[in-house]
Amino acid sequence: MKVLVIGSGGREHALVWKISHSKKVKEIFALPGNSGMNELAKTIDIKASNIIEIADFAQEKKINLTVVGPELPLSLGIVDEFNRRNLKIFGPTQKAAMIESSKIFAKEFMKKNKIPTSDFQTFNYPNDAKEFLKNTQFPVVIKADGLAGGKGVFICNSIEPAEASINSIMIEKKFGKSGEQIIIEEYLSGQEMSFMIISDGKRAIPLVSSMDYKKIFDGDKGPNTGGMGAISPSPLSDKNLYTTIMKTIIIPTIEGMRLEGKEFRGVLYAGLMITSEGPRVLEYNVRLGDPETQTILLRLKSDLVELMEGSTDGSLFDIPVRWDDKVSGCVVVTSKGYPSKFETDKKIDGLERAKSLGVEIFHAGTILKDRSYHTSGGRVLNVCALSNNLKDAMKKIYDAISFIGYDNIYYRTDIGKVKK
Repeated sequence: MKVLVIGSGGREHALVWKISHSKKVKEIFALPGNSGMNELAKTIDIKASNIIEIADFAQEKKINLTVVGPELPLSLGIVDEFNRRNLKIFGPTQKAAMIESSKIFAKEFMKKNKIPTSDFQTFNYPNDAKEFLKNTQFPVVIKADGLAGGKGVFICNSIEPAEASINSIMIEKKFGKSGEQIIIEEYLSGQEMSFMIISDGKRAIPLVSSMDYKKIFDGDKGPNTGGMGAISPSPLSDKNLYTTIMKTIIIPTIEGMRLEGKEFRGVLYAGLMITSEGPRVLEYNVRLGDPETQTILLRLKSDLVELMEGSTDGSLFDIPVRWDDKVSGCVVVTSKGYPSKFETDKKIDGLERAKSLGVEIFHAGTILKDRSYHTSGGRVLNVCALSNNLKDAMKKIYDAISFIGYDNIYYRTDIGKVKK
């Protein structure tokens, strides 16, 4: 069969890598893809947001399954367009994708379905939001309503940075239309955990747990990023917690969406805070996390393509899922200055020597020029490994990174340390 993967980051490279292991797959296309995928897939220069052109391509090439990596094409309705053409695609419809594309919809949905989350207020006008701050307890979390590439969330310990965040989102319009409305919500204390499932609209198959590291600096300091690293399993994971998450969060979410006429097929990602009172939902995503996906796919022993087909066909109950008991880790290597301003077009050295240590390197922001890879984005490479224990996995990763070099290279040195 022919498979098309939409997206250009490390997550999509990992998807291409895992899909290439399926005996069912003869040919893989990546759109727009990146240079690192070229050994496994044919890259196609079409933007992930151009859903009509993508559907035309899939129709012309007789693609058997399309896999959507990023959230933007899902929010634009790519699944609906493919469904209209009877093309098989893995992911939720535009209506179902609202659970990520509108944080206000998600919070109100959780409140209505009694899914545990933080208290919140929504605002359409900056002055109303600032007035609310005068009588609230800090810290608070301020979020842009719409998609913001993982950067539209601000944790504020006092009124001054809170007002500055409101100005940035609503007045300076840092995130465009995504910031026309905001949420101010209660700050939750605890440890974060990523919990992802694959659903066919009625059933949910959980993926192994993972934990990501969102802050740019060691010790979880500085602004949020799209993700600086991840480990799997989460050190918080145990059978009782797993049962609680499925019973109080995942099953009510899938059932609630179905009852609203927004049947959810694809990956549902619950970003959780494990508090002293139990798990609480911080946010939903409607696609695989990045870089959590990289660690999870390293541990998946089953055929990923069969799982995705089961989701699109409504037949997940027929699909067995097997996991490796080993531990996996991933460190994101970036351009210094990310997630703000950074320079690109820096020649990357040492990739082959790094790979010789037995790691998997997934490209994110790279481009191939004159037979050498150069940087082309903020998050450049994902260096990942699987081992018998976390200490060995992280040592293998950091040893490999020590061989990689380019101007303005930056990465966290504490991925794998459990947050306390």
